[in-house]
Amino acid sequence: MTQTGQCILVVEDDPVTQMRHAGYFKQAGYQVDTADSAAQMRRQMASAHYDLLLLDVNLPDEDGMLLTRNLRSESNVGIILVTGRCDSVDKIVGLEMGADDYVTKPVEMRELLVRVKNLLWRMSLAQCGSREQLRDDSECQFAGWRFSPASRQLWRGEEQVKLTKAEFELLYAFVAHPQQVLPRERLLNLISHRVDAPNDRTVDVLVRRLRAKMEKGEGFPTLFVTVHGEGYLFGAAVTS
Repeated sequence: MTQTGQCILVVEDDPVTQMRHAGYFKQAGYQVDTADSAAQMRRQMASAHYDLLLLDVNLPDEDGMLLTRNLRSESNVGIILVTGRCDSVDKIVGLEMGADDYVTKPVEMRELLVRVKNLLWRMSLAQCGSREQLRDDSECQFAGWRFSPASRQLWRGEEQVKLTKAEFELLYAFVAHPQQVLPRERLLNLISHRVDAPNDRTVDVLVRRLRAKMEKGEGFPTLFVTVHGEGYLFGAAVTS
């Protein structure tokens, strides 16, 4: 299994669940450490860097909700709460405390893996400005277009094309990863907080809107390529 280089800390006092989660994510290629209490978690975090915590809400020495609030005040580590509490109020409270995601036990491990991958991907975008070579204060060009992430402006020649916030976020993701297939769920994670009631069709609708603005008329190249069964690919080369 190829190692991702990303490290997860499983904070769970139930030894069976702890072993299950740790073993699964090790098999998936992650570096994994474990802690069975808030105190041990803090000792681990003081001596090592972690990209993400799988945090049980019901720990023996500290409430997981309050722990989440304290963690968020001092760290940008990714936090997925894993708990037996299934009340929607608990989920809302957990997210308000600063958790990035919330799953209930019993956990479907494949779903949890997808959530971990998506969260780490979103965090990597935030940490590197959505692309190693793309800076927010830079202007990039592709297929006759000019795009400025800092001002959220898009031009074709001297004509500026207006973008909604969701359209901007989606185009930003495409420009940041040119000629790469991006699954719908990854794209949805970038824009779901910008639109009402996001679902699997939200990305398709936004792509159609971008196509209408950027692929219309003679001389306008195809930019957004549908990869059936996978997602979308931004077909243009990007320079800055």
